[in-house]
Amino acid sequence: ESADVEIVNAVKSCPSQFPSLITPSRATAMGCHVMGIEVRPVYRDMSSGQLFPMVHKALRRRLAKAYKRGFFDFTKRHTTHRPAHYNALGPRAMVKAVWAVDEKLASVSSSFDLLLSVTPTNAEAAWKRFRKSRFEQTPEFVYRPLPMDPSLLKRELYRAPIERIEDPTLAHLFSKQQLDLDHKISLLAERGTPLFIYSSLQLYGSIDDELLSTAREILDLPHSREREERQTGSVDAQSFAARANEEIDYLKLTYPDIKSRVRVRKDIIGLMVSRGNLLIGSNVKIPPYRVPAAIAHEVGTHIVTYINGLAQPFRQLSAGLPGYEELQEGLAVFAEYLVGGLNLQRLRLLAARVVAVKMMIDGASFIEVFRELDSTCGFTKRTAYLIALRVFRGGGLTKDAVYLRGLIQLIAHLQNGGTLDPLYSGKFALRHVPIIQELQMRRVLGPSPLRPTYLDMPEALERVEKVRSGLRLTELVSER
Repeated sequence: ESADVEIVNAVKSCPSQFPSLITPSRATAMGCHVMGIEVRPVYRDMSSGQLFPMVHKALRRRLAKAYKRGFFDFTKRHTTHRPAHYNALGPRAMVKAVWAVDEKLASVSSSFDLLLSVTPTNAEAAWKRFRKSRFEQTPEFVYRPLPMDPSLLKRELYRAPIERIEDPTLAHLFSKQQLDLDHKISLLAERGTPLFIYSSLQLYGSIDDELLSTAREILDLPHSREREERQTGSVDAQSFAARANEEIDYLKLTYPDIKSRVRVRKDIIGLMVSRGNLLIGSNVKIPPYRVPAAIAHEVGTHIVTYINGLAQPFRQLSAGLPGYEELQEGLAVFAEYLVGGLNLQRLRLLAARVVAVKMMIDGASFIEVFRELDSTCGFTKRTAYLIALRVFRGGGLTKDAVYLRGLIQLIAHLQNGGTLDPLYSGKFALRHVPIIQELQMRRVLGPSPLRPTYLDMPEALERVEKVRSGLRLTELVSER
């Protein structure tokens, strides 16, 4: 229902049981306008008085926005003050409850690493057994023991006193973060069970028809069947680690407080950034032409956004706000394009992950997904295995669909007039951009200390403009 708004001129504009905050004569002497606002109590039961907390929260948040917009308009028309935006009128000082909640949520978030916890530690051994069985026996994967008790962690999570936060914007943000952490803890508690996939769908969503159609379109593009990557001419884990360290050292020239490390580990598949550190699987072999793209993806995007988030007073921007993975991976893949390293083979890999996730959701087995990727999509058996492993890890992880979906949404964002630089302020979703901008205008958040080095490349800026002018997704790919 829309509200019926009535304006009443009265001498006394306050509840009948309370005195006025300021007398009319005093207000006149000070040049003040006194306005009372009465709201129909839709947030409580009219008979019993029982509060409806969710309605109450939504009403507070929307009223706060309406107040700021009204004050902004009044300020522009009737005063000499010229704020840049109505969000700049919000409070800048935070009460203790805000920091207490931020600390509690950050403590819970840092007590586990979701991706490490659902990544098999025996990927190589499982591949050898799978190959020995002539790809007929479903691999069995082994995982790290969970570093926490999910039930106890949830108890800690809901001790965060979010209800004490008076700032509607922050209360809304922290409430969503609390619910997102709840879903992640449930996901880990259900690892290896049939319920895992449903928690995964809550976190990362399903595959809609448009995304699946785009993925199929990419896979149908003319291509030569992949050849197995051989050791000749490839960059091994140690060499890639040295190159990544060079990039981090270069970033330290701008911001010396960077504590990120690069580690080569036997229990990692491929490349992974965890809490600002780059983890590299010891068996990684990267074609030389892919090295700049991989650096831009992992260091230039994931580590840069982590450091920028860490530099802010709220720890949630480094831990990641709800749904941040979609924008993160979209930015990271877009970075590959900006440095000229996004080729058709890479784009087909992202599309294949979407198809594999959809098949898994629809009930296909590991073997069926593997055969589809191998025989129909034209991937090598090794690549098909790794795609299937990523999708079936933990019991069915739908996260791998966010790479292509995030890239598509980022392109739409740019073509609708959006800009890139604000998106590197931390780890958040596109829907959080207005909130981040509001907090920046209120000076609750400060400027970001780091900017990806690839955004300073003239050819990268030219590629951004090409996308803005309407470049299609499939036109992003470059020749080797």
